[in-house]
Parts: sequence; C-alpha cells; structure tokens
Amino acid sequence: MKTMKTLVLLALLITVFASSKAQYQEFSVEVIGSGQPILLFPGFACPGDVWEETVVELSKNYQCHVFTFAGFGEVPPLSFPWFPKVEAAVLDYIHKESLKNPKLIGHSLGGTLALSLASKAAIFEELVIVDALTATGALFFPDYKSENMVYDSPYNNNLLAMGDDDFKGMAQQMASGMTLNKEKQGQLVDWMLKADRETYVYGYTDYLKVDLREAVGQIKSPVTILAATHPFGKEAAKKTYESQYANLKDYTLTFAEGAAHFIMYDKPEWFLKEITRALSSNE
Repeated sequence: MKTMKTLVLLALLITVFASSKAQYQEFSVEVIGSGQPILLFPGFACPGDVWEETVVELSKNYQCHVFTFAGFGEVPPLSFPWFPKVEAAVLDYIHKESLKNPKLIGHSLGGTLALSLASKAAIFEELVIVDALTATGALFFPDYKSENMVYDSPYNNNLLAMGDDDFKGMAQQMASGMTLNKEKQGQLVDWMLKADRETYVYGYTDYLKVDLREAVGQIKSPVTILAATHPFGKEAAKKTYESQYANLKDYTLTFAEGAAHFIMYDKPEWFLKEITRALSSNE
C-alpha cells in the first residue's frame, strides 16, 4: 500500500511539473505547469531562462509558456524586420494552441511586445509589464521619430564591426547598470555574447522603431506595471512612465525601490509577491 501511494504521488508530481518545448522559426516555447495560460516574454537578448525563478512559483497554478526569441539563446536568427515577424508569430501561436484568455508577462522588450499585442487583439485577460516603455526610442532621442530608426547607421555599423573583446567590454558595462546583483551581471554578459550579432544590432533597431504611445489607448485589459527606480530615482521614473502611458486607460504603476532594470534579480522576493498579487487581483 505504501508503495502504491508513493507511485501515485510521483505520478501527480510528474503531471504538475511536466514541461514540453517546441521550436518555431521566430521563437522557441517551453510549456510548464497546467491551468490558465500565461505567456512570459523575456527582454532583449535574454532567453526564457530569465524567468526561471518566476516560473517555479507560477507553474504551481498556471500553464506557463516561456518564450525565447529568434537570435537569442539557442534559437537560430531570423531575417529582418525582426520585431513584426515575432509579433505576428506569437499571435499565430496563441490561435493555433487555442489558448483561452491568456495573461501576458513581459520584461523590457517583452513588455513592449505584450503592449503591442494587446493593442491589436482584445484576447488577453491581463498584462504585467516589467520595466518596459511604450516607446523606448523616445527615452533616448529628444527629437525621436520612428522612421529615423534605420539599420544603416554609424552606431549599428560600429557594433557590427566591433571585435569580441570590445563587445564583451561593452556588455560588461551595460550589465553593471541593468542589475545590481553582481552574480547575475555575469549571466547577462554571457547572454549578450551568445546573441546573434546582427539580431543584437538590427533587432534592437526594430525595437526602437516601436512607438505605442497612442496605440495603448486601444488596450482593454487591466495592466500592472512594475518599474525600477535605479539609477535616476522614483520621481524621475514616475515622470517617464506617466508620460509614456498617458493614453492607457487602466493601469496600476508600482515601483521597485532601489532596483535596476532586472527587477526580478534585484528584488526577487518583492517581485514574486507583486507578480502573484497582480495575477490574483484580476481573477
């Protein structure tokens, strides 16, 4: 009898934690857990591994669809333009898999992708946006215009021609500002070095072309935004978010005090608490 109980328990554990992985041209998807579907989109150059700790918790109650986009992680690169092809393929995936009332969680680029999808298709129950803007390019360029973001630019050409040592040095400098967690900084550098160089360069140009400041007015789903305050402080961050999301009708903005861009690494306990609170409050 004891052996039978053990076998039943093992069968239940296998069912709960079973995962499957599928490869598409535009991305790979790992499905973990069961229940209402949640699509998790990583930030630029990151594989789905960035959600590892988050998925351990969420997969207890949800079916997590963890994406890694073309050109990053182990996924082969995609022809350009990159962003619109990825976006169209995600929508196609949702329809093909018959995912009902999916939730979206996206970090950085992944958050912008989630906003773009929700502005075009009213099929999502809710969005959780992690340190992502509606128009990242507008943050960097005072005279920003989407059409001015082009592949053939001195900056892009320099990145493409950059030697491995110089690129690694640049990646290390960038990582030091994206998370305050020293151990995770090395992980971010490894991911950037592993990324397909053209995708890193031209894919980011595609990302900078995205301007959703008007389009987010079409989103009907509730949106929770988790925003970092490092390095400029809460007041500066608040001003940026309120400006960028001025046309979004229904959203909750919460700040991770003292966290840099990768909030999940700098404030892991706070992050999981806020994610689960946001998901449960809209059920």
